Amino acid sequence: MKNILTAAALLTSVTLFAQTGAKEFTITGTAKNLQPDHKIYLEIAGTQPLVVVDSAKVGADKRFTFKRKELDEGTVYQVNFAGAQRVIVLIEGGETIDIAADGTEKGAAKVTGSKNNDYYQQLIGMYKEMNEKSLKWQEEYAQAEQKKDSKKIAKIQQDFEAASQGFTGKVKSLIPEMGTSLAALFATNFLNPEVDFATIDALAKRFETERPTMKQAKVFVGNAKRMRGIQIGDTAPEITLSSTENKPVSLSSLRGKIVLIDFWASWCGPCRQENPNVVRVYNRFKDKGFEIFSVSLDRDKTAWVKAIEKDGLIWPSHVSDLKYWQSAAAQNYGVNAIPATFLLDKDGKVIEKNLRGAALEKKLEEILKVTN
Repeated sequence: MKNILTAAALLTSVTLFAQTGAKEFTITGTAKNLQPDHKIYLEIAGTQPLVVVDSAKVGADKRFTFKRKELDEGTVYQVNFAGAQRVIVLIEGGETIDIAADGTEKGAAKVTGSKNNDYYQQLIGMYKEMNEKSLKWQEEYAQAEQKKDSKKIAKIQQDFEAASQGFTGKVKSLIPEMGTSLAALFATNFLNPEVDFATIDALAKRFETERPTMKQAKVFVGNAKRMRGIQIGDTAPEITLSSTENKPVSLSSLRGKIVLIDFWASWCGPCRQENPNVVRVYNRFKDKGFEIFSVSLDRDKTAWVKAIEKDGLIWPSHVSDLKYWQSAAAQNYGVNAIPATFLLDKDGKVIEKNLRGAALEKKLEEILKVTN
């Protein structure tokens, strides 16, 4: 039962980011219990520290209005009613949203004017229903444990699993009709990547095709690619990035050799500690058909170049797009920690992953038929 209610954290994981192609939107509403001149704030939900983008005063008729441009094809805002009540609003640009809010702590609020927000309210309603059931089951589970009632415990677990699967099934059934919307991105917070990756991956591919410039989608697509990863036996995807001399260098230029793709960065302590081993292996096998293709996750070119020089990384293939963890190559290869390595055969297929030190040396001896 420890897994019950883990979904509570999802409401804070909707931190969606900001700013490409401006569309105007309007948020108007009524603050039933606020007084004239009380301030209402438009904030970006989930940011730390909280980002306030606009404010408006409540009028004598209890109404307020925000008119702005959405610069990033989609942002999750919250409307803060004088610190008493906060209401989530999903904006992609072009909407006219109306909020009828009590303006009190735990007060009611109704958001109308866009399908995105209709879906959001539906998802939150489903989540709250599941949450209430989970709280009840937690209490019953604790009581059953005290009484050592194994039959009751098994029944609670069975009921929870059935309800949890039903909840997830409803979310998954909604995602296709949500299309490539902000609500669809939010809905994936309720999925388990280990179990529901096929749904996540299909949505990511759709966003990549239909909304390639949406910043939130870029992050989502990148994370999906990392989850997808590259497996042993796969053909290594092409990498073409700039060298330290700003010239394009492609992984395919090394076809016909045994290649170690090495993801690293100047700021990565474990990478720098491993570099002497990589240099030793390169010097031993470089004349026997072995090459290294180093991909840096740096964002500071000077630091990258200095690290190459300081650590004596003498092989010629050093590339980077200087995009840190948003590196296209890192995303395509599913790299979420460095150092990370992929050993390729002469045809460009992955034959081993994350070999280092003696293990890498032993594998190269075997492949290249080199004896001590």
